[in-house]
Amino acid sequence: MEFDKLSGQVIGCAIEVHKNLGPGLLESAYERCLSYELTAEGLRHEVQKELPIDYKGLKLDSGYRIDVIVENGVIVELKSVEKVLPIHEAQILTYMKLSGIKVGLLINFNVIKLKEGIKRFVL
Repeated sequence: MEFDKLSGQVIGCAIEVHKNLGPGLLESAYERCLSYELTAEGLRHEVQKELPIDYKGLKLDSGYRIDVIVENGVIVELKSVEKVLPIHEAQILTYMKLSGIKVGLLINFNVIKLKEGIKRFVL
């Protein structure tokens, strides 16, 4: 599946969640609802996918988890924060690098208009 199209579908699902819930909830609530919408759209995805670190050829469990991976082609990092900080952007870029997935969406649901809370990354 083309990544631009896939990103657009994920964003559409996130908009549907935000339209129904609005800002102010915990990240976990948005994650469960987004998973529901992705399933309804027929998109394969994994939630809270473990991300081991490759250190000198060893796969080490580091406790890192990717919020959502869609169709093995887009990482979705969810936030519900007052402001997205550079550390949040560094986090998704690191997840993309470690996983080998080249497209990522950082979605902050704690905004009035969701389009203001979405940032797309491509490696």
